[in-house]
Amino acid sequence: MTEQTHLEIGDREAMERFAALLAGQLQAGDVLILTGNLGAGKTTLTQFLATALGVSGRVSSPTFVIARAHANPTPDRPPLVHVDAYRLGDAAEFSDLDLEYGHDEAVTVIEWGRGLAEELSADHLEIVITRAGEDSEAAPVADPTASADAGSADATSDAPATDPATAPDTGSLDVSDLLGDSSPGPVDLTEADEDETRTIRLIPTGPSWHTRISAIAAAYADQEPA
Repeated sequence: MTEQTHLEIGDREAMERFAALLAGQLQAGDVLILTGNLGAGKTTLTQFLATALGVSGRVSSPTFVIARAHANPTPDRPPLVHVDAYRLGDAAEFSDLDLEYGHDEAVTVIEWGRGLAEELSADHLEIVITRAGEDSEAAPVADPTASADAGSADATSDAPATDPATAPDTGSLDVSDLLGDSSPGPVDLTEADEDETRTIRLIPTGPSWHTRISAIAAAYADQEPA
């Protein structure tokens, strides 16, 4: 059975601390799969990760373009590819994004990637985020009518506003080409969720993650307010 680590995230500052610790362990080629109900905080976590990594550009839900790449102006730090798989129907559609071409040059974060993105890398980390009152072991509800705060980031950005059948076709994503776009601009944290207790469950696959997760969990525990 895969060893799992649970962390309690008490507020937005705690989420930011966790993201900074995770970012410190990330390297080019890493794949993160973010799982959680609407409003869980998947986009918020990605925003904090982007800030900690120091990447360029505004980070928000890429629902209507499927994926965005954010170059990193800092030498020896990886760029970020942010994917929203909410509207993708199956693994074949996910494969059509061609993320495998160039993903080893970046950190790839995939919201709603469970069941689709696991084949992208033999080593990957699934991060399951649940809000207070939700079962942290339950599968997420992929339903726009699921309970979520109207003002939260994921409640507004995870749910597609148009019928997927009429949404624009973005075509194949060439990650290598996108990484050449270093459009400047600060990371936008205005969509971050309001403070609310969350549980984060870290599910590693592959040998490279076990040691890193232990280091993250130990450092997070050391930083918790007394």
